[in-house]
Amino acid sequence: MEEHAPANGPETAITPKPRSTKFPEGVFWGEHGLRAGWRLLLYVFVVTGLALVITFVLGQVAARARGGVTPWPEFLGEAASLLATVGATWMMSLLEKKPVGVYGLPTEKGVGKRFFQGSVFGLVEICALIGTIAAFGGYSFGGVTEHGAEMLRWALFWGAFFLIVGFFEEFFFRGYLLHTLGEGVGFWPAAILLAAVFGAVHLKNPGEGWPGAAGVFLTGLFWSFTLKRTGSLWFAVGMHAAFDFGETFLFSVPDSGMEFPGHLSNATLHGAAWLTGGATGPEASVVDFLILLLFFFVFDRLYPARKKEARNEALDVMN
Repeated sequence: MEEHAPANGPETAITPKPRSTKFPEGVFWGEHGLRAGWRLLLYVFVVTGLALVITFVLGQVAARARGGVTPWPEFLGEAASLLATVGATWMMSLLEKKPVGVYGLPTEKGVGKRFFQGSVFGLVEICALIGTIAAFGGYSFGGVTEHGAEMLRWALFWGAFFLIVGFFEEFFFRGYLLHTLGEGVGFWPAAILLAAVFGAVHLKNPGEGWPGAAGVFLTGLFWSFTLKRTGSLWFAVGMHAAFDFGETFLFSVPDSGMEFPGHLSNATLHGAAWLTGGATGPEASVVDFLILLLFFFVFDRLYPARKKEARNEALDVMN
């Protein structure tokens, strides 16, 4: 807040003492407090520490599940990561004296609508993708492998699992990290860098390759675009969860190179890798790149940029 001089003249005005920019204090502090780079390092440190603690607490449960055929250890790992991300973001919000909602998941009216829209986009994407691959002879649904109560159990399990995955990955890569890095270098440079990290992280999955990582990179950019236009991650979370659910359960194909039990059918992909995505799965297909580019156009019409926002986006890109 700007300081105003008292009535007896400007010579008695109280002016705030500026932060020192001299070494070493200037390395850590800027005009707005602790510099963004140090806040990012602190955030990653806190997330890592919390994840280790939470994983340890859940360790006994995971150990019992590890010998079975269900992916409960993966479920618990994703849940631990989400809890660590939420906890670290809450701690940083206290440090920075900001509402947690400013980091991507506000709770105001309309978030349900955006989550639903994102879910529709995710299902449309996977249905259009598999439908196109099937039209060119690259996908076969096969026979149904789960029936009755087992089908419902797996559907609920994968629905909950990918909802957690969607929340964790979006809130981690495009929550506090994007908000804070964007303060330092601009929104789009930060979004591009984090999308590249998002894609690279997926390379550690068995069966993942560079085409799949490139698809994840483009998807990350699209989800950053939805954040920029809507002001929240709710659309991205819904789309992320719905696409992964459709890929793994409904259409029963590899997801980022990984195959899990509990598929709806014994579906198969066959044909050229450029069409099917090969061992990585449909997200590495050229078709998915085309669908995502179309989504950029559709979303731009659904949520057009205001003049001021458009000018800021142009400046971000140029910078």
